[in-house]
Amino acid sequence: MDLLDESIVPEHARDVKQTAREFAEEHMLPNAEECFERGEYPWEILEAAMDAGIVAQDIGEEWGGKGYDLHQILAINEELYRADAGIALTLMLASFGCEIVEHYGSEEQKDEYLRPVAANEQISGLAVSEPQTGSDMAGMTTTAEKTDDGWVLNGEKYWVGNAVEADWLTVYAKTGEGDDRYSNYSMFIVETDTEGYEAEHIPEKMGMRASKQGHIVFDDCTIPEENVVGTPGGGFYMLADFFNHGRVVVGGHGIGLAARAIEETWEFVHDREAFGRNISDFQSTQHILADMRMEFEAARALNWRAADKVANDDNAGFWAASCKTKSTETAMMCAERGMQLHGGRSVLNEYPISRVYRDVRIPVIYEGANEIQRNLIYRQSK
Repeated sequence: MDLLDESIVPEHARDVKQTAREFAEEHMLPNAEECFERGEYPWEILEAAMDAGIVAQDIGEEWGGKGYDLHQILAINEELYRADAGIALTLMLASFGCEIVEHYGSEEQKDEYLRPVAANEQISGLAVSEPQTGSDMAGMTTTAEKTDDGWVLNGEKYWVGNAVEADWLTVYAKTGEGDDRYSNYSMFIVETDTEGYEAEHIPEKMGMRASKQGHIVFDDCTIPEENVVGTPGGGFYMLADFFNHGRVVVGGHGIGLAARAIEETWEFVHDREAFGRNISDFQSTQHILADMRMEFEAARALNWRAADKVANDDNAGFWAASCKTKSTETAMMCAERGMQLHGGRSVLNEYPISRVYRDVRIPVIYEGANEIQRNLIYRQSK
């Protein structure tokens, strides 16, 4: 059973998809259980992924990357998330926020900040969410005040990938008090060794434990004027565009997780007997597996169609929200059904389905909770 076959994948993305699959089989699958149990940042696997050319290569060739497009990044994510979601998230977050700098930053910013990440000499991050504010991007309270010395940041950020590990972050902060709440935010580049920047890891998560997120406190953190990304007041709109691409990729997270849930369940039910019969002989089992497979194929088809639509900026918001919601919720359904068919053994850590079950709870929340996605789907269906 090869659920992630290449027939739906554009030809130009198939080579990197195969590279990601081979990497996952060699470096991720054998270490997934240990990485989950330890809950530590998987530096060695990240470095191996850098050597394999699948980290930070969405950065353009002019800045040292390979210029992987949305389809190539989606192909990579399907394969990596099928192997282990926690490790995969670490690999994908190594260049998080770079797309914003590449699209909206100055030539000097791109040269100084993108090149080291593309060369795998630095890692980056993106700080948007806050302790009391999640998906409301126009409700964040961290401020950036203009002074003679540049900009002074004060406030907190939460759920920030690489908050502790990164060399620099793109930070979303409030810079105005105008009636148009969407024009009151700007994006900044903040080096993590700047005075007034303090970060610590958040408490352990139930899933994706090999990926580390952090809590940041900005206390009169002063950055120079040249670290503003694009036009002041344009931060919300930069993020809206960025998240359209990101939500397609998160859809790939769901697809990879759903594939793993189906594969693990299929193997388990075909190897176990109950009431004198193989579990796979029961019609109820077959129907559950059929439903899992149908939902998976529908979600994957939608995800790849959405990749085309977003890449061509064709009603991108609708398609991005749709595929993110469908794919991540399909992963939840497949994991829950898989747990049920595993019976009592589903709760044992030694069975991968238990890790998948915990991991699938996370993508339905990040990159905008699915309740927010439904708002977007409705508004952009008119």
